[in-house]
Amino acid sequence: MNLEIVNLNSNYEKKEVRSFLENFHLKYDETVDYSIIIRENDEIVATASKTKNIIKCFAVDDSMRGEGLTNTLVTNLLNKIFEEGMFHSFVFTKPSNINIFKGVGFSLVAQTDKVALLEIGTNSIDKTLTSIIKENNLDINTQKAILIMNCNPFTLGHQYLIEKASKENEQVLVFIVEEDKSSFPFVDRIKLVKEGTSHLSNVIVLPGTEYIISSATFPNYFLRKEDDSLIEYIKLDVTITGAQFCKKLGISKRYVGEEPYCKVTEKYNEIMCEILGKYGVEVIVVPRKESEHMAISASKVRAYLKEDNYEAIKSIVPSCTYEFLTSEKGKEIAEIIKSHNSAH
Repeated sequence: MNLEIVNLNSNYEKKEVRSFLENFHLKYDETVDYSIIIRENDEIVATASKTKNIIKCFAVDDSMRGEGLTNTLVTNLLNKIFEEGMFHSFVFTKPSNINIFKGVGFSLVAQTDKVALLEIGTNSIDKTLTSIIKENNLDINTQKAILIMNCNPFTLGHQYLIEKASKENEQVLVFIVEEDKSSFPFVDRIKLVKEGTSHLSNVIVLPGTEYIISSATFPNYFLRKEDDSLIEYIKLDVTITGAQFCKKLGISKRYVGEEPYCKVTEKYNEIMCEILGKYGVEVIVVPRKESEHMAISASKVRAYLKEDNYEAIKSIVPSCTYEFLTSEKGKEIAEIIKSHNSAH
């Protein structure tokens, strides 16, 4: 048996992997940056791939079970991930493979009926939640609400939602999506939310971590693709929020804005209401704050930036956001937005 690295520039080699995965009802993920295969008698009998620190597209032919191929594939991929300077890895796989990956050292983060997320390495979801509790001196017995936001950028709509939650709960935790795949960098997004909520003493603004709307838990959020996998990624992301964050941080409510514009977020809200109830978490859907009979949204701000319409922007963002948008860095981001046609 030979282990080979797939040439990702070769359509033929990728097609071979794609065909092998189809036998297991799996799709080859075009975002992968490294793929390996094991052949026997020139036929592929096992494969696995990765995108950054996320292992995916894993399959071993049934005839080769018990031959130690999982160990060979995982060891190779983890070594590659370590070489690239990452020491915490995830694997996306079918629930039927959970015990296989537990057998090589992975721990389960969460699962749905069709997909499971496991992890290995220097960090873990338990360590992450413990450090959130310690660093913010959280009392898990204090009644809490959670908000998860991208804030790309922070608008009066976001501020209104946080203020409403602040009035209605003892403590509010606002998690800002940490992954830098949006027009506005994470450091700027979280800074603006902290500035725009500094008057609310019971609100704590936190980084979203690798476990909330990230490439590991919900890649489709950034792709804005509506396909079969979207539902499973949403279920997984919401299950992590309910089973891990809400359960371990003492959260009983989640606030979301009504979604009149984005189909992915609309679907997310719908599934969230179904799943979080199982964990005793009430979902509060708040109608969007309006300006001149139009729902305020971050996408509107980005559209106005393309038009250089700062007067319109001023009416839908807090002063801290407006000051940032008119700064040198804000203008640079506006130029990037003008040159791209991204949903983010």
